[in-house]
Amino acid sequence: MTKCGIVALAGEPNAGKSSLLNALVGELLAIVSPKPQTTRVPVQGLVTDGEAQALIVDPAGLIAPAYPLQGAMRRAALAVIEGADVVLHVHPLTEHPAPPLERLLPDARPLAAARLLVYTKADLVPAARRPPPDPASPAVSAVTGEGIADLKARLLLALPEGPFLYDPDDVGTQPLRFFAAEFIREAVFAELRQELPYAVAVQIDTFREAEAGVYIRATLAVERDSQKPIVLGKGGRTIKAVGIAARTRIAAFLDRAVHLDLWVTVWPKWRADPARLAELGFPSRKEKGR
Repeated sequence: MTKCGIVALAGEPNAGKSSLLNALVGELLAIVSPKPQTTRVPVQGLVTDGEAQALIVDPAGLIAPAYPLQGAMRRAALAVIEGADVVLHVHPLTEHPAPPLERLLPDARPLAAARLLVYTKADLVPAARRPPPDPASPAVSAVTGEGIADLKARLLLALPEGPFLYDPDDVGTQPLRFFAAEFIREAVFAELRQELPYAVAVQIDTFREAEAGVYIRATLAVERDSQKPIVLGKGGRTIKAVGIAARTRIAAFLDRAVHLDLWVTVWPKWRADPARLAELGFPSRKEKGR
């Protein structure tokens, strides 16, 4: 009998969830940044090994929302966690011990899923300074690969019996245009100063495949007119750098030539606009009953 189920990664921002997803899947699906709260819409990766298949989902980090976008991100994260078969509580080993998962989920419905605490970023803690090993809460590193194979095997073993839901050769379930938008956001986080990336939304207007490669037209939306020249940069230098980095990442992911056309516009106060948030893939408060 085959096994198949959903594994949700739950933790605070910058816990290393996105890097862990990439390490488990073996593909750079989730964008990674030193800046916290980079993930917005949950990213889905697939791990299939023998008779077991796990859909591993990386939602936004769990924080008390300060504005409507963060509220939508939290609702999406809770929906993933509440619907999972296994909840992987992710916490950095550098901040040992982890708080109880319940402290991060005061507004969640009761969880029926199996749970496992895993400590990430083990490569940042020398062996002499580590707490005693605990099989119930393993330490792993997405950088060195420490503990990743054992964790993957443990997750697959914990899944319920059931038929595969996806092609065993797939590594993700979301459309290519989703990943294109994410990789553009990753470049935005890398190129722009500390606060501005959080005010940038990315929307794919055109995603066209042809024999010569892929043509992508994308809109980068900011909230205020004063932010637009910052994204463009002097003489267009910043948007050019974003485009080069994003195109390189997308081309490597697709293994095809990519022509990327970026445009910058203003969506006033989009982070507080329910219609804009729905366009970007977030469920409304009414939909989730929260």
